Amino acid sequence: MATGFIYHPDYLLHNASISHPERPDRLRAIVARLQESGLWGKLHHIQPEPAERQWIELAHSAEHINMVEDAAESAPAYLDPDTHVSRESFDVALLAVGGGLAACDAAMEGRCRNAFAAVRPPGHHAETSAAMGFCLFNNVAIAARYLQQFHGLERVAILDWDVHHGNGTQHILEADPSILYISIHQHPLYPGTGLREEQGVGSGIGATLNIPLPGGCGDSEYAVAFNEIEEVVSQFQPEFLLISAGFDAHHRDPLASMRLTADGFRQMTKRALHLANQHCSNRLVMLLEGGYDLIGLSASVEACLEEMMVNNGG
Repeated sequence: MATGFIYHPDYLLHNASISHPERPDRLRAIVARLQESGLWGKLHHIQPEPAERQWIELAHSAEHINMVEDAAESAPAYLDPDTHVSRESFDVALLAVGGGLAACDAAMEGRCRNAFAAVRPPGHHAETSAAMGFCLFNNVAIAARYLQQFHGLERVAILDWDVHHGNGTQHILEADPSILYISIHQHPLYPGTGLREEQGVGSGIGATLNIPLPGGCGDSEYAVAFNEIEEVVSQFQPEFLLISAGFDAHHRDPLASMRLTADGFRQMTKRALHLANQHCSNRLVMLLEGGYDLIGLSASVEACLEEMMVNNGG
């Protein structure tokens, strides 16, 4: 059973600005690397459809959705100092959400055991009613709720290893005890959230785990932190594992100061796959978040996919 790979050339149409770090070249670099290595032909390719509005409303207010649509219609526009939209951005954001949903469908329906959704724009900073940090809609939070609403799952876990804390995912899900959110990130760093004491609110207390690490941490420090991740996920017993797969903790990345290598991402993938094997009937989906050095990004994605294919017997 091949590993699924979700991609659409229209993801290249979202264009924040010429000098913006979240640029179409990110996906071009990933695709080129996979083609050059030969992995491209071994993947199960899935072309997504734009998500229906009802699924986006699982995580966002109607006012927010309308705001993003209106901003794109009057583009170029700035939703915050870091988050820009072009005329195509709303439609591409729908397609990015749809990419995550298509990956979940493929895993749930047994068309692939695990999948990587190479989507943009990213999502984990987008809050219920706010776009920020390059993110318009929260792809992973929507995917988690979709797995519950459409596929009938009860417990979903999200592991976010982007170097920046996923404030949006935490904000949307912090009162929900049925979705476990774990973030391992550099602190202090944008957006300034993600402290240890942030553990959820109300009935969701205990379903949020933040592991802030100082700048300069690399493969060995992440490996130690993963021991805690494994313990918490095993206690939660999820039925599906989603990963907000940012690669900006790579040592080459210009927006942070972590020291992970591509092999470090490979090892985290291996351990995440083991958790999915233990608790989730092997169902694991990665959704692309950050990663802004093209060499570090593409090498790390390749390493993750190689490990996912090994897990599939590929």
